[in-house]
Amino acid sequence: MPHPPAPTGRGLDPVTARRRFVAVSFLFWLPIGMSIATGVLLFTDRGMGLAAIAGFFAVHSLTAAAMELPTGGLSDVIGRRTVLAAAGLLNCTAFTLFGLAGAAWAIALGMALMGCARALSSGPAEAWYVDTVHAHAGPDADLRTGLARGSAAMSAALALGTLLGGGLPWLLGLGPGVGEWLTDATGGLVIPLSVPALLGALVEVVFVLYVLSALPEPPRPRATLRGVVGGVPAAIAAGLRLGARDGLIRRVLLTASAAGAALAAVELLTPGRAAALMGTAESGAVLFAGLACAGFLCSAVGSQLAPSAARLTRSSERAVLAGGGVVALGLTLLGITTGSTTPLATTAAVTGYGLVYLGLGIASPNANDLLHRRVDASGRATALSIQSLALQLVAAGAGLAAGTLPPGPLPWLLAAAVVLAGALCWVRRAAPAKRYPEDAADLGQAPVDARFGRIDV
Repeated sequence: MPHPPAPTGRGLDPVTARRRFVAVSFLFWLPIGMSIATGVLLFTDRGMGLAAIAGFFAVHSLTAAAMELPTGGLSDVIGRRTVLAAAGLLNCTAFTLFGLAGAAWAIALGMALMGCARALSSGPAEAWYVDTVHAHAGPDADLRTGLARGSAAMSAALALGTLLGGGLPWLLGLGPGVGEWLTDATGGLVIPLSVPALLGALVEVVFVLYVLSALPEPPRPRATLRGVVGGVPAAIAAGLRLGARDGLIRRVLLTASAAGAALAAVELLTPGRAAALMGTAESGAVLFAGLACAGFLCSAVGSQLAPSAARLTRSSERAVLAGGGVVALGLTLLGITTGSTTPLATTAAVTGYGLVYLGLGIASPNANDLLHRRVDASGRATALSIQSLALQLVAAGAGLAAGTLPPGPLPWLLAAAVVLAGALCWVRRAAPAKRYPEDAADLGQAPVDARFGRIDV
């Protein structure tokens, strides 16, 4: 049976790798955060109805889901840096289309490109970080701290981006005639609401340049069309087999699925509650933007607390259980306060909203720490893509279910029950497993290695 490569002490040290992983996470998610506050308003201003806007978001979700596994396998074959740079270029093109185009087909194309970029980005950065740390310090090196800080950077970028995206058009409107001048000078191509998207495109250029210059990888076998076409399906098949046969991986996927149900309930049901509380849709949108920013900050705090949670509970598994319990408590508070606008109920609901994101922030880095200790470099990005796919598919189904249920506490409490069930699967410790399976059909073995050479770092 092959053994993990011994640490070489060469390459980037773990602290430098962690710092660069944090920077990449922040730069990738900042433009996406900037689009949250103004995206729907921008499309509406371009003359799109709500049905068309819903269709745009469906294009994004379906593209991301369809491309998730193929792009994860692509990263395992041709390299993390190349795939990340491609994701940045696709996002740059998408934000440019959003900022300048007014036709429905152009916006739909932008959403498809962004969905593809989302799929491309769902594993390579984290896989690069883990590969780099393992190459320098060995497979038993600490990963939780770096994973937690990367997750915190993502949440901080979303929070800051939401504030920037919502504030820039407002600031442009404060100046005498600034917004009108911008619109007239560009013939209507650029309006105040499109400025965040165009600024996001510039940030994506910085992201691509940073990825290409700051994420070194060891030489890989030269990728050919035949190799990529043959290697990607092999990596996907290996990842699916591992998910089906490894009990701990199944628990990680169940945790991701539960997170998808929680996020679907929060993102679908909270805007309506905010509008009902404030009395108008416009003021409710402002309140929701503030809540979204606060939620991202709570997620960042939870991610920072993830290593401490693992130490206090004495294992990553118990930390995932604790995080899931916090999420379930938050959803329960949101459920039992539905229909009431008293100060006490509102305070409890806001607290519950924060607890959902705090718990997700605690659980995610610890679940990923367990995942990375189960797979090797040749299938790491594929495993992360399978995890992301589980979250997206369950989120889509849970969102449809929550939308068809009668308004009230039921959708919230059902989501809480799903999350609690996902958390309870961690009550029992997982049995130890070999990191590199003996069966060549599993990850890290001959189907990928013999054909394309080892891609461990």
